Amino acid sequence: MAAHPTHSTIFHTNPSQPLLHNPTFPCFAFSTSSSVALRRRHFSSLAASLLEVGGVKISRDDVVRESDPTNNVPDAIFSKLGMQLHRRDNHPIGILKNAIYDYFDESHGGKFVKFDDLCPIVDVKKNFDDVLVPDDHVSRSYNDTYYVDASTVLRCHTSAHQADLLRSGHTHFLVTGDVYRRDSIDSTHYPVFHQMEGVRVFSPDEWLASGVDATSYAAMDLKKTLEGLAQHLFGAVDMRWVDTYFPFTSPSFELEIYFQEKWMEVLGCGVTEQEILKRSGKIDNVAWAFGLGLERLAMVLFEIPDIRLFWSTDQRFTSQVFTFGSVPLKTYLPDGDIDLTVLSENQTLKDTWATMLRDLLEREEKSQTAEFRVKEVQYIQAEVSY
Repeated sequence: MAAHPTHSTIFHTNPSQPLLHNPTFPCFAFSTSSSVALRRRHFSSLAASLLEVGGVKISRDDVVRESDPTNNVPDAIFSKLGMQLHRRDNHPIGILKNAIYDYFDESHGGKFVKFDDLCPIVDVKKNFDDVLVPDDHVSRSYNDTYYVDASTVLRCHTSAHQADLLRSGHTHFLVTGDVYRRDSIDSTHYPVFHQMEGVRVFSPDEWLASGVDATSYAAMDLKKTLEGLAQHLFGAVDMRWVDTYFPFTSPSFELEIYFQEKWMEVLGCGVTEQEILKRSGKIDNVAWAFGLGLERLAMVLFEIPDIRLFWSTDQRFTSQVFTFGSVPLKTYLPDGDIDLTVLSENQTLKDTWATMLRDLLEREEKSQTAEFRVKEVQYIQAEVSY
């Protein structure tokens, strides 16, 4: 079940390079690079690399195809495949994943099967059709999703594995993995992030004795389970349920908690659409599903100010000891990394420049003979007349 988490990226800057200044618009400073040979060696290294994810061997040429007009995956995105931050036990994403695993083990007696090494390259049918995403839904567009070719994508939610697991006979499962969306880049958004999906299937004998209908029974169990999860992660907090819409569940809800003096969305969930179950051979069953973004919650729980830090290799960040239930004394934003947070309060201006930057970087990464590269990027307070 897909829910919208936070996302973003890290770019390195040269502190000695002066910035061009315009008092009206965000600033960009570019410098030409004479080391084209170094860049070509970089691309040659990527092309020769071979990853293995979920038992599937993946080369750069399998994912980045300059000659295919339907392919929009840049090297910058390919380089994230196989990093699997969620499988690193000392990383905030891995710590949060394990904390959620612990809750389900304790509350459901170990019934939930965990999957965290499934291949992120899936066909369009699994990513969209199997979870009832409409043909005209915006998420299918090339502007929102990374297409390897016309029929294959980098999964944009962990729900892409739901139908296969249901058809395989699983009735309780959690799926965790890296997911990909062509999103704007800022301190809370990144085109690669991590989700967890949970599914539970009920058989008729479980709800018939309760005196309520199947849908109501599943919804009650869902809310009880996820309220317990929120308490496990955040302690004694006020909660509220908000009705919403997802194409793959009905009814659908969002769980919000009152945390640090404001309401915060934690996850999306709902009772699985019967059509999904029928296609998976579970005609007489009912089920619930939920989805949450690990970065969004980890940023709050560990007081991490910028989503790009999750990908940092700077020792000032990686050497910090993160423990579930506590926060580090200080989280450092490493010197030399570009802060892409836009200071202007104009959201349209912010989104426009962030999207332009993302597209520019992707085009530059796709070109092996590019004679320039971004050295530093900085947004300044914009004084705009409306």
